[in-house]
Amino acid sequence: MPKTQFYTATSIDGFIADADNSLDWLFEADKGGDHEAANPFAAFFAEVGAFAMGATTYEWVLEHDALLEEPVKWADYYGDTPAWVFSHRSLAAIPGANLTFVQGDVRPVHAAMVEAARGRNIWIVGGGELAGAFADAGLLDELILGVAPVTLGAGAPLLPRRMTSQRLKLTGMEQKGGFAYLTYRVGAPPA
Repeated sequence: MPKTQFYTATSIDGFIADADNSLDWLFEADKGGDHEAANPFAAFFAEVGAFAMGATTYEWVLEHDALLEEPVKWADYYGDTPAWVFSHRSLAAIPGANLTFVQGDVRPVHAAMVEAARGRNIWIVGGGELAGAFADAGLLDELILGVAPVTLGAGAPLLPRRMTSQRLKLTGMEQKGGFAYLTYRVGAPPA
């Protein structure tokens, strides 16, 4: 059964981006250890049939990887896997990328993603507010958290809402380099 998954890296203190909305801290945490060799992302993404991200995440990736100047990088990372970008403003599209810009309720977008994924998993890239919107709608099945050996003190929170242990069940944990990977099944929101 396909799952909708929020797969992300987080600092020990629960931030997915620093106070400047940057992920540079993550790339620093990846260096110097054996995490790259043990990184489970490739196996995870092989099961993904569609994915979604928020505008802030999209803009950071667009700028960080200079994707408007080198759009082939997007295809190198994600192939032709369809992606949805949630935004209330107009954003530049990456030439050749299979992108759909949307806003509003996640439910009809999720239905379109399920159809496009053709029996494969759906990845909610981030940010935390977008993942939370899927969780609020009862459409998030799993959290996969790569807890990095770093604290940020401030920034974009992992999930900026309350989710109690009644909704979250730890189903897996493993160490990959200096990272702890925690997997939680997400239950339905309270009625």
